[in-house]
Order: sequence, then C-alpha cells, then structure tokens
Amino acid sequence: MNELIRIHPSDSVAVALRPLKAGASVPVSGAGSSVTLREDIAMGHKAALKDIAAGEKVIKYGFPIGEATAAIPRGGHVHSHNLRTLLSSGLTYAYHPTHPSLPKGAPAAFSGYPRADGRAGIRNELWIIPTVGCVNDVAEALAKKAQSLTGGSVENVRALPHPYGCSQLGDDQEHTRTVLARFAAHPNAGGVLVLGLGCENSGIEEIRKRMGDPSGGPLAGYDPERVRFLISQDVEDEVEEGFRLLQELAARMQKDVRVPCDTSKLVVGLKCGGSDGLSGITANPTIGGFSDLLIARGGSTILTEVPEMFGAETILMDRCEDSAVFEKTVKLINDFKAYFESCGQPVYENPSPGNKAGGITTLEDKALGCTQKSGTAPVVDVLPYGGRVTKPGLSLLSAPGNDLVASTALAAAGAQVVLFSTGRGTPFGCPVPTIKISSNSALAAHKAKWIDFDAGTLVEGGTLPERAQALFDFVLEVAGGKRTHNEENGFQGMAIFKTGTTL
Repeated sequence: MNELIRIHPSDSVAVALRPLKAGASVPVSGAGSSVTLREDIAMGHKAALKDIAAGEKVIKYGFPIGEATAAIPRGGHVHSHNLRTLLSSGLTYAYHPTHPSLPKGAPAAFSGYPRADGRAGIRNELWIIPTVGCVNDVAEALAKKAQSLTGGSVENVRALPHPYGCSQLGDDQEHTRTVLARFAAHPNAGGVLVLGLGCENSGIEEIRKRMGDPSGGPLAGYDPERVRFLISQDVEDEVEEGFRLLQELAARMQKDVRVPCDTSKLVVGLKCGGSDGLSGITANPTIGGFSDLLIARGGSTILTEVPEMFGAETILMDRCEDSAVFEKTVKLINDFKAYFESCGQPVYENPSPGNKAGGITTLEDKALGCTQKSGTAPVVDVLPYGGRVTKPGLSLLSAPGNDLVASTALAAAGAQVVLFSTGRGTPFGCPVPTIKISSNSALAAHKAKWIDFDAGTLVEGGTLPERAQALFDFVLEVAGGKRTHNEENGFQGMAIFKTGTTL
C-alpha cells in the first residue's frame, strides 16, 4: 500500500497517509516512484519530492501553497519551519471561465415535509426564537416545559438562544434581525414562537417584516399558521402565555406528514473545521463529489468560510457561470480582506494550531483543501451574510471561518442540513442537523459518538465516486429522519456574526 500521495502531477510535495520514519524508502502514489525520507513525517504532513531551493514556490494540489524559506532536500519535511505564505491584501483578478457543467442525474427523493412556500423541511421541529438575549432564559424554560408536546409529527422542541438583539448598531443590528427572521421562516421548523421582550432594538416588528421570501414571489411572507409572536412585557405570565401558543402550534404540526420530496428541494451547507492534512484528500473531495451529485439532480449547495478561500479563490472565480457572478465573487474576497485589514489584522492569520499539528502549513494549503468541498459545478450565485438561496446549484456565502458562526449562516441561508468535515473532531452542532465527516478512520473509531460518516476509508481502498455516492445516500437518510450524532447528543447551538460596537 502506498504511504505517500502526490495529489496533482505537478506537485513538488507528497502527503503522508500514516506516520513515517526517517530513512525509509516510501513509494509515492501518483508519482510512480519512491522517496527516501530524511526526517520523520507525521500523518497528514508533507515530504519534498525534489530538491526545493530557498525562495522557490512549493506546489500542492497543482497550485502554490507558499514559498520555501530555506533549501529543502528531497525527502525533507515541508512545514511551518521552512515554508511561508504568499498571500497579500486585495488583488485585481481576471475572469478566465472554464464553463464547467454537470450531466443531469437520475431522479432521487427523500421523505420530507412540504412547506407552503415551495420548500421542504427535513425535520418538523417547534422552535422558540428570542429576539433579544434578555429573554433567553424564558425561551429555555418554555422549551423545557414544551417537551410534553413532542411525539407524533412534533419531532422536537428547541430554543435558539443568542446574546444579541439590543445595544447594536449598523451591520451588526441588521445581521441579527435578518438571521433571526431567516430562522423564523426556516423549513425545518413546523412551528415557531418568536419571543420578544418589548423594549429591544430588534423587536418583533423588525423581525416580522424581514421574514418574507427574498425572491419577492407570490409566496412572499411567512405562513401565519406556523408562526406566533409574543412580547413578554405585554402579558402577566410570559411562560403561561408562551406555552399556550406553543400548544396551538403543536396541534397544527400534528397534521404534518412526511411525503416523498424531490432532491431539488434539498439545500446543503458545506463546512469544515479542525482540518488536517488528509481533509483535502479524503473528506473534502468526498463532499465535493456529493455536491456534484446533488446539483446534477437540481439541488443546491452552499460554500462559505470566505477567509479559507484565500489562495484558492481563482479556482472558484473561473467556475463562475458568468461575468456578473465573477464580479460578485471578487467583491466577496476583497471585502473580507478589507475587513481583516480594517481590524489591523493580516489576511493570512490562519491555519489554527490544530490545523498545523495535522499537517496544514499555510492558508493557501488550507484553502486549496477547503475548496475541494465545492466539487466541480459552476458557481451560480454569491450571497451576502444573511442572504438566502434562491437559485439551484452552487452558491458562495459571505461568512467567516468560525465553525458555529459559519454553520449558523449556512442554516440561515436555507440549508436544511450541514456537512461538516473534520480531521481533529468536534462535538458541536448548529440549528440544523450537522453531519460530521472524518478525514481519517482513526478519528471515526476514536470519536464514534461525534462522527457520522468516515471518509478516511479512501486511503485504504475504494474510489471517490463510491464514497461520494455513499455520502449522498446517507444524506438522504438523514433528510428522511435519521438523526445525526449532534442531534442525539443535544448539541445544537447558534452564533451570529458580530463586527462592530456594542453600546
């Protein structure tokens, strides 16, 4: 079995598929040769396939991931001690369209809940959404009390607490209002109680008027049968009144039944966190293959983590379906770089310590692996933070790399489920089912209560199309009601993006 893999024919490095010892002569998959290692190489880390001069660009995935800061001999360890980023601030880009296309896939379906606006839920949950952090405890108390309402078609009752909704200005205030409105109209919620205090900036009326269909079509607005509003300061006992409203919603939800829904109704968020050197070889390409399979059947996927596109952005730009989408992608990238610089921070302050321990060296290295999740489909749209998917296909979404902030943004954009690849492991979940996909089988075995799908088996055999199809089938099971580990564990948090002043 090969123990080093060269990902692209032009690469000057190969990645270790397991820990390797200095002095070993190791065959290199994709190179047709062997290399004698000068140093121990940990799993996920890189070995030089040729002598690399100081100042020379190091190539991985067929693209530069930085330049050598010292001469690196063939068989040497390539990492933070001898490689640095080439990233800089905002750039001027040219559009070189590759015009990708996908063949139409065979029809497929999942068992879901049709909604009045034409979307479909993969869960039928009762959500309590506080408009301001001041009523978080009331929302939690109501969720606990309303567990008695679960059963039948009411699959769960949950509060979505957050610390915002007041003392905010500008973009921060609008972000909070928009994200809460998106969740109040989310298809996974068969019933929603929007719970306000009564004196906050982002009160119920502000949320209500943002709950419409962003396309402005004939179904604009929310379904009044599925949403109730309560201002706590207006009633004597907000828990008693809130529970009464939840009972009304639960009674309505009991009429809901799962029916076959075409996969064109599926919107799936794509995310990674705690990545390692195998993430871009196993888990992320498997997710990319899934994305292509879903899009070929009329579905939608969303790629975010804009800072983790830095260094791989031209790949996405050249896949834009037209020049208008290209220009929106350029703005997406340069605006996020400008945000970093406005805070006095460099654009390349990434990867994390865990990423580096797992073999990722520079942000380019991380980004080229991260963007594997997007598959090969054309980019059809670019969404602002708080925006919602309106076109089938692959969309890019403005959000940072932070796991919970980005995953919350994906759910707010309309994703009914998030695919989350990881090489290090994480227990967290966002407001929608969060499928954890391991890059290596050791993690899947060690954290069986975290990991839902093992993509690490790719290094043991099998093919990428086979694993992508297996993931596609698994996602349809989850869409049809199979619970993810984060749901079983009760780990479903949310975080709203904040950039500015708190009053």
